[in-house]
Amino acid sequence: MIGQTFPLIEVSGSAYNMGYQHGRQAAGLVHKYLLWIEKLTGKSREELCQKARAFRPLIEKLSPPLLEEIQGLADGAGISFDEALLCQARGEAARVSSEGCTAFALTGSATADGAPLAGQNQDLAPEYADVAILLRVCPSDGRPRALLFTFAGQLGYSGMNEYGLAHFANALYDSPWQMGLPHYPLKRIALEQNNLASCIRILKQHPTCSAGNMVFCFGDGQIADLEIRPEGIARFTDTHPDAIIHANHYLTPEFAPCETHSLADSCPRRDRMRDLVHTHWGNITADTMKTILADHEGDPAAICRHGAADMYSISGYIAEPAKGQLHVRRGLGCTGTWTTYRV
Repeated sequence: MIGQTFPLIEVSGSAYNMGYQHGRQAAGLVHKYLLWIEKLTGKSREELCQKARAFRPLIEKLSPPLLEEIQGLADGAGISFDEALLCQARGEAARVSSEGCTAFALTGSATADGAPLAGQNQDLAPEYADVAILLRVCPSDGRPRALLFTFAGQLGYSGMNEYGLAHFANALYDSPWQMGLPHYPLKRIALEQNNLASCIRILKQHPTCSAGNMVFCFGDGQIADLEIRPEGIARFTDTHPDAIIHANHYLTPEFAPCETHSLADSCPRRDRMRDLVHTHWGNITADTMKTILADHEGDPAAICRHGAADMYSISGYIAEPAKGQLHVRRGLGCTGTWTTYRV
């Protein structure tokens, strides 16, 4: 029987020790994740690992401690270093993308108390839920503690750190693949920062090999959105400074010409969430956003997805960075169970 929460993996200490503890506690799920990557991509483990190996120098340039954590993960889970690298480069090693998601960040006049809120529905194939975890990291070297939603063996994804920096993500398409960093290590390193300028600097210094979008929210009320492509990044500013809604199509003037609308429900799904946010403007709480993330009134472009483009809203997150709280939902927006965690 599936539980109402995702497994919580808590690690602490040096980078290597955190990786080792992660691998040891979640070994079965790590092996299951590797099997799922093979099934998802239709490629052999050997071929995938060979391609993942190419990312090692780029990850080392980004963060030597992260490479140590990957080694610890391999030792703890009883897998090869290349297999541990593959967990950090699932889509990039196979050069495929199959993610959706509708993300938001709200602050100031939009929310009931003026405090920031950010989050998303995570839209993926349902099998991802079987290998999903919450990862709480408490480094002993001065880096901030953080709580992430991720997959067993994958060290970076969406979450929030103790400084009140939270980030969430949307897949973007229509981008030719080129050699660069996978997105997941960059997401993890972003959770070691305490301001937007540092995140922007890192993204500029370490080009990615594919496209994506990151929505940021900070405890001091700041919100921001960055569209990312191999050739650079562009900041999106929505029509009102206190709200950002992003789905799976480009919105910045710099990148909008790249859009081919390959994910047909992206535009109407974003429009539906914008309408709902406008309806509740000035009174929005975390509970309001839980209801919005469960929306089906907008069918066929519902925010809660039940198989549109073969994607399901397997989980959801809402960060309240000023309160140090991260709400995580296991299951569909309309039937899943929310649990609140302290970061």
